[in-house]
Amino acid sequence: MADAMKVAIIGASGYSGAELAALLLKHPGVRLDTLMTANQERQGAKTQKYAEELPRFSRRCDLEVEPLNMGALVERQTHTVFLATPNETSHDLVPELLERQLRVIDLSGAYRLRQPDLYPKWYGFAHHFPALLEAAVYGLTEINRARVRQASLLANPGCYPTSALLPLVPLQRAGLIDGTFDIICDSKSGVSGAGKSPTAGTHFSEVTESFKAYNVFKHRHTPEIWQELDSSHLVFTPHLLPINRGILSTIYVRVRESVTEAAIGECFQQAYAQEPFVRLFPAGSLPEIKFVAHTNYCDVGWRLEPSRSMLVIVSAIDNLVKGAAGQAVQNMNVMLGLEETAGLM
Repeated sequence: MADAMKVAIIGASGYSGAELAALLLKHPGVRLDTLMTANQERQGAKTQKYAEELPRFSRRCDLEVEPLNMGALVERQTHTVFLATPNETSHDLVPELLERQLRVIDLSGAYRLRQPDLYPKWYGFAHHFPALLEAAVYGLTEINRARVRQASLLANPGCYPTSALLPLVPLQRAGLIDGTFDIICDSKSGVSGAGKSPTAGTHFSEVTESFKAYNVFKHRHTPEIWQELDSSHLVFTPHLLPINRGILSTIYVRVRESVTEAAIGECFQQAYAQEPFVRLFPAGSLPEIKFVAHTNYCDVGWRLEPSRSMLVIVSAIDNLVKGAAGQAVQNMNVMLGLEETAGLM
């Protein structure tokens, strides 16, 4: 590992950041060299061992969580920086990191949308770097691999969009979807998707033994899905499951009248038969969250009702892995010319 490329994480204390640290610590091709915090409340605090803050890393990681220091990243010859920071924090940090010739993989939503005027409505802040929005590569690896390879700024996709776009993009590109009808996407996520900061709606006593929809017509992942499909004919409704991790999306699609189940199967096979992290389910079975938990897989299954041209797709991912940290590592592997599955199998 002496010659391994050095990588850093800013914001490793949240769920996605900790998942990312765990993956990078066992990665055979890079060395996790630096952990920093951009939390202003901790800037003047005493430096703390990462394992003291998160005991799961005891005897696995000796790094300290340092205050943010751009100069130190350059001096240590850091090659790639992961941002597991809030949206507005990433918005401010990305230009500074790029100015120092660092490659950036941002797990937030700060650079996913190409239109800056969407940010006040969907994210609650004004975006001041429209040129970087244009330059950012949307890191849905299986769809954008060629662009990911060249990226300096990689916008890691959201968890819900990953579960929706991987099944839908091949069908749309093949012209199998009837665009005169809305696509309906009902997605259900474990509570870790809401982040580590506690809220009234994510306390154990509020979530357990219940199941609810939330942010109907206003979830910030909606324009991200519209953007990548190049269509707003999709209704997205997220739901909260009383489990720790995982997403199951049920997607209702009207296909063209001539489309057969064989055509759908062939479309998915052409798109994903050689992809290491997309598993296509055979007829008679459908994905479940427990099959993908703690993995970087996206599982996809489907049923077609030919008389109504109605296609139901079921996809499942782990929101913290394929929906966040795992996909970020997968993108890093592509960007650095490493084996795409390195550290993920």
